[in-house]
Amino acid sequence: MSAAVRALEKAGAGFGDVRTEDRNAFVVRVANEQIQSVNEVHRRGWGLRAFVDGAWGYASGTSGRSADAVQAARKAVVIARRGAAAGVPPSKLRKMPSTAITLEPKVRIEPRDVAGEEKVAAAMEVCRSEKREEVANTNASYADSDWTFELANTWGACLQWREVRIRIAGQAVAGEGDRRESAFDFRDGTAGWELVKALDLAAFGRGLAQEAVEMLRAAKPPAGLMPVVTDPGVSGLLAHEVMGHASEGDEIVKKRSFLTDQVGKKVGSALVSMYDDGTYPGAHGSIPFDAEGTPAHKTTVIDRGIYRGFLHSLETSGVLKARPTGNGRAQDFGRRVWVRMTNTYFGGGRDKKDEIVEETKSGVLTRKWISGMEDPVGGSFQAVTQSGFRIHKGEVGERVRGMTLTGDALSILKSVDRVSKEIALDGGTCGKGEEDYVPVAAGGPYMRCKIVVGGG
Repeated sequence: MSAAVRALEKAGAGFGDVRTEDRNAFVVRVANEQIQSVNEVHRRGWGLRAFVDGAWGYASGTSGRSADAVQAARKAVVIARRGAAAGVPPSKLRKMPSTAITLEPKVRIEPRDVAGEEKVAAAMEVCRSEKREEVANTNASYADSDWTFELANTWGACLQWREVRIRIAGQAVAGEGDRRESAFDFRDGTAGWELVKALDLAAFGRGLAQEAVEMLRAAKPPAGLMPVVTDPGVSGLLAHEVMGHASEGDEIVKKRSFLTDQVGKKVGSALVSMYDDGTYPGAHGSIPFDAEGTPAHKTTVIDRGIYRGFLHSLETSGVLKARPTGNGRAQDFGRRVWVRMTNTYFGGGRDKKDEIVEETKSGVLTRKWISGMEDPVGGSFQAVTQSGFRIHKGEVGERVRGMTLTGDALSILKSVDRVSKEIALDGGTCGKGEEDYVPVAAGGPYMRCKIVVGGG
């Protein structure tokens, strides 16, 4: 890496960096107690960036030869110069202090030390436990990843770190006549095998089967604008898909966000606070550094209803004269850096979930999400839930089928009048549009607000 960094400097890059990645993964998929696939993935490569006269040049490769990286560094500088000469809109960078550090993840049991047979057995146990008379199909999966990064740049940074993640999931599909209903759930995080060992796999699978069977008898959800107590997963969708994407600095620079002029303005009730926090312990989107070497950071996006600011890379922080927030992320060494979220969630309140329900005369309580719509331009919210429950006179009533929740995000946030102490985050991956996926998490508390409900 040092030779490539020197080549960037010698070729005239105003700034340049080199990032190497060594990615290892183990993935198991099981269906109806039959192994569908077992894959081990190994991928290693490097990516270089050169910044010249306000324009970027990229190059990447998989060769282990230093001479190839040096040649790529010169090529990246040439590409950047051509971009600047062609009139690419110039950018600025916010310089970060240089540092040299090596960080290891806080993992108690390394997944790489666990036999593949034991990982397959864990997925099989979940799948087997989902089996019962009304369940037509059982599914389970297990995945772990172990990524090692090294980064050096022309500012003197020299960093090395690892990211270890685990995920175990199950899905049961129940059938009755022509009707099919499914229940899906998972556990994941930046953790080791201890995450799986702490989970009662049989109970996890049985719970999915029970929920799928209950869904066969679920009623049609009510329709219209009404009080909705969103569970942490649905709260997280609102945080991530609308408020989070619209807070990404590159969307602000392009003026493609409905939040562009909202800093200092009221966007929610005084009970609403929201954060993006790459340091959140154990969460799926936690990172020691972003792809530019900026340390992970907890950024306050909304503070008691007031919008406070954006998420940044080195580039957007330079253009908008702000502090980098550790949100410059890339899918891998062959992709460019974009402004991306880490763990995005609403902060907790003073109430308990049960108290919120008891104080709700009529409405619905959501249970888990299936999908959500990204709308950083218009600011509208749309989510599809896995199921839910009617609330009647302060009590949780009959289960209802999956529902669609829609509305204007700011109107929803301004209607929030109860927020629970309990917080939970769901992990997964998020793309910039339909590509460039990175690990993230989203979540929050139970929140009571007004949303348009439909579906069923």
